[in-house]
Amino acid sequence: MTDAELAAHLAEIAGRILLSVREAGVFEGKALGKAGDETANQFLVHALRAQRPDDGLLSEESKDTHERLAKSRVWIVDPVDGTREFGEARADWAVHVGLAVDGVARVGAVALPGLGTVLRTDRPVAIPPAPERLRMVVSRTRPAAEAVSVAEKLGAELLPMGSAGAKAMAVVRGEADIYLHSGGQYEWDSCAPVAVALAHGLHCSQIDGSPLVYNQRDTFMPDLLICRPEHAEKVLALL
Repeated sequence: MTDAELAAHLAEIAGRILLSVREAGVFEGKALGKAGDETANQFLVHALRAQRPDDGLLSEESKDTHERLAKSRVWIVDPVDGTREFGEARADWAVHVGLAVDGVARVGAVALPGLGTVLRTDRPVAIPPAPERLRMVVSRTRPAAEAVSVAEKLGAELLPMGSAGAKAMAVVRGEADIYLHSGGQYEWDSCAPVAVALAHGLHCSQIDGSPLVYNQRDTFMPDLLICRPEHAEKVLALL
């Protein structure tokens, strides 16, 4: 399989595993989230090490090592992006399998198991035209003040949503137009979604317009902007 095919295949299978864990009916609450995280992570880590043994690997659910820093190719995964939403049987959670090459999110797939779909870098789809009133996805529990402020200035509708992957894919799917986050994330929260968004022709950057760089010693990423390219300049100016 190509890297993109592998990413999509693993994200889809991990999603199926997670649905099976939830449907087993033996976990609930935080225990369900923990069981899902650990089970999906074991599958993804073992599969990537078997299929791409020479590449680096960074996963939210595995202990990080600095061995990856010497690698040009590093897989960056989030077994369950949106653990709370997964545990609540919502649809706005995701599985991220991304590949950063020389610090750039090049290849990836984001599975939305609750919707039965996988968005991938090697099969971009046409994004519908933006509506007259723009739509901005924000956290359903703690929307960023910057996002709310920009939405007010644009006259945009706020769409509360769960995981980072679900929000990014809402823009890719044409369900939203802007995803602006300033509350801090980690590399696994955005690598695969950014790779997919870039493959679909979207703008991806930090909120000061600087590029997103992956496989860093410090995996914290302060902010993120994903939007249609025709809206990027105005959003960045407002920020």
